[in-house]
Amino acid sequence: MTADPRTPTRTLLPVASARQTWTTLGAQFRDRPGLSAAAATVLVAAATGGLVAPWVLGRLVDDVIADAPVSRIAGRVAVIAAAAVLTGLLTALGAALASRLGETVLARLRERVLDRALHLPSATLERAGTGDLLARVGDDVAVVTNVIAVSGPAFVGALLSVVLTVFGLVALDWRLGLAGLVAAPAYALALRWYLRRSMPYYARERVATGERTQAMAGALRGAATVRAYRTEDAHVAAIAERSGLARDLSLEIFNLHTRFGLRINRSEFLGLAAVLVAGFLLVRDDLVTVGAATTAALYFHRLFNPIGLLLMESDSVLQAGASLARLVGVATLPDTGPATASGPATAPAGPRGPAALDVTVRRHHYDDGPLVLADVELRLAPGERVALVGASGAGKSTLAGIAAGIIAPTDGSVRLDGAPLTGADEAVSRRDVALVSQEVHVFAGPLAADLRLAAPDATDAELLDALDRVGATTWLRTLPEGLATPVGEGGHRLTAAQAQQVALARLVLTAPAVAVLDEATAEAGSAGARDLDQAALAATRGRTTLIVAHRLSQAVTADRIVVLDHGRIVEQGTHDELLAADGRYGHLWRSWRVPV
Repeated sequence: MTADPRTPTRTLLPVASARQTWTTLGAQFRDRPGLSAAAATVLVAAATGGLVAPWVLGRLVDDVIADAPVSRIAGRVAVIAAAAVLTGLLTALGAALASRLGETVLARLRERVLDRALHLPSATLERAGTGDLLARVGDDVAVVTNVIAVSGPAFVGALLSVVLTVFGLVALDWRLGLAGLVAAPAYALALRWYLRRSMPYYARERVATGERTQAMAGALRGAATVRAYRTEDAHVAAIAERSGLARDLSLEIFNLHTRFGLRINRSEFLGLAAVLVAGFLLVRDDLVTVGAATTAALYFHRLFNPIGLLLMESDSVLQAGASLARLVGVATLPDTGPATASGPATAPAGPRGPAALDVTVRRHHYDDGPLVLADVELRLAPGERVALVGASGAGKSTLAGIAAGIIAPTDGSVRLDGAPLTGADEAVSRRDVALVSQEVHVFAGPLAADLRLAAPDATDAELLDALDRVGATTWLRTLPEGLATPVGEGGHRLTAAQAQQVALARLVLTAPAVAVLDEATAEAGSAGARDLDQAALAATRGRTTLIVAHRLSQAVTADRIVVLDHGRIVEQGTHDELLAADGRYGHLWRSWRVPV
């Protein structure tokens, strides 16, 4: 597919190797030894039980030829019936246990994927594109879930049936076993033919699905802009192109699958013919009984369904394997630093005073990209309010993310009151640093639940107090159900300024020692800018605060202004001092034309 020149080059999230995938799965199964052992035992017992009926039927044939008494024949029939019932029960139980085990393993893997995705640097996600990640946690999880719930238990059961039936055929008579093995090369060649052609298609199909999801997500997320610039046709065409590619790949795979089925039928014919011919010759020479030859034929015929299922379901298993490798590729991403703390957000045990924050970044870059920050030494004294200013691309948001512990510097450190923000003390110190960014998400559900993400045990009175502190009381009164009003997707739509006030209220409830505001009031229009700036001041009062200033009017109220240019600190001081110096800040101030 030809890349769209308007689309920036994307670097997809990693895909695990086969070894990594199996290692990860093995570790998950070992973490559940009881359930794993129970599922394996029952599945083996079910597969073994399936061998009883053909063996007894062969003895029954010999009994009929020998004119055995009716009681013996009736006994054989009873054994066959009992074996059928028991095998059915064991098969059902084994499928249930295998499904439960598989679903549990997948659930844990899905949680790990989501955890890693939530803690990836934003730059990594931007380079990969939303579609790649959505396809993994959506389409790929659906593919693997379908195999685990539907095909997986049957596939494992079929594999055990094939192994045990081949063993039983050889144990019955090694010559009949050798005759049955005539089909093995034909099966192997058919599978080899299919795998060599289909595996690349499955990998390409998963990528094509991600590309399609990316195109759809981009168009839907920017629907207003698309309509404003009347580019609906271009976006629909891009979605149609990528959907067409995914469709064509699916059709090619289906064509391969059909031709594969013909090769399987040919292999079955060769094997059964060989067993029947060998049985005839051995019976003629009195080397085996008619019953033994009958059992051998039934054993080989019994292989038709499981071998066919194994080979035909390899289609689904290959898709699941490709999807699973994509999931494991995200799940096994290394921890990127401070953002790996897990567990529900909790408010600190008690309010703590402002803390000193020391940020040292000798150098920082994203992956193999260019240098973003270099030789940065920034110290915030307890209770100090510092504004970070600079032109677009100067590295302000990156430095804010590092200061908040969201991004791990390539070479550097962050210390809170002398203790590292990463490492053994991370779980404790991260509760004392909070970041509010420009991009605020309002979670679907009651407003109270959204606020309690920051403090699960907060009372309604505390929630109201936090909202009042950031100036949200006026619009709160207009909500039909107050704190119980559903907000977010499907609920009451909050304006950008109101969403920022909710985020600042969460900051108040978290009660951190250090607050980092990364253009947290940038979404407000000129009419609401002053109110939102006042809300930010109220939310951060009494805390050490680092502000990435979108409007230079925010810098005027800071105790100190730090000017960043091309990833380096070039100036710092108060507003008046920097204006008097007539340096980089003075130039920015005149360009912005912000009145004092």
